[in-house]
Amino acid sequence: MKHKPASLILLLSASLCLASAGLSGCNTVKGAGQDLKSAGQAIERKAEQKKHY
Repeated sequence: MKHKPASLILLLSASLCLASAGLSGCNTVKGAGQDLKSAGQAIERKAEQKKHY
């Protein structure tokens, strides 16, 4: 099966789009994890302030 140059370019373009989407997804998950971590730390600080023992 012989590929035409246009279909090869389309295949490469689609591959690059998927790869970039995957990489940006990793950054999004990492950022969400950092947000959750900082929120948890804020809750811990407030809990420490409210301790009465």
